[in-house]
Amino acid sequence: MLMNGLRNNRYAAIVLTLVRLYLGWEWTKAGWHKLTGGFDAGGYLKGAIAKPVLESGTQARVYPNFVGFLHDFALPNVKLFNFLVPWGELLVGIGLLLGAFTTAAVFFGLLMNFMYMFAGTVSTNPWLVLLGFFIIAAGSNAGKIGLDHYLLPLVRQWWMKGKEAAGGRKRTRGTHV
Repeated sequence: MLMNGLRNNRYAAIVLTLVRLYLGWEWTKAGWHKLTGGFDAGGYLKGAIAKPVLESGTQARVYPNFVGFLHDFALPNVKLFNFLVPWGELLVGIGLLLGAFTTAAVFFGLLMNFMYMFAGTVSTNPWLVLLGFFIIAAGSNAGKIGLDHYLLPLVRQWWMKGKEAAGGRKRTRGTHV
């Protein structure tokens, strides 16, 4: 019943729009700040590697695989992350503000929030994750008062045309007939 209300109720769409706009503003602001402020992920990555999240009793690393990812991939490719992080934050924010591909935007926002938390940055990330879960659970209703109202029918139409074009090929248990 709750999911049905989130996904189909027009009043929920209004509340979700307000939540979406708040999240979009926060992501846009963070991305813009990084783009215009000379962002360099190197210091952040080095700090996350040097001071990983530890268990309080044993002092064992809580996310050793993530620290390995930061050490072995992210830090050597810091220029890539210097590009991806600010532009990713900005694009997530714009998508949420406009209500354009809302579910995809909030998915990538959640992914970034979790990466920040795995690195030990709590800040506003848990709050943004909680609100993001409402948006992703609501599906298309979260972008109904936005560009998704126009974009999603076009995407569905395009998708169906592609399926019709491939209609001569029917699948049965992994083989083409």
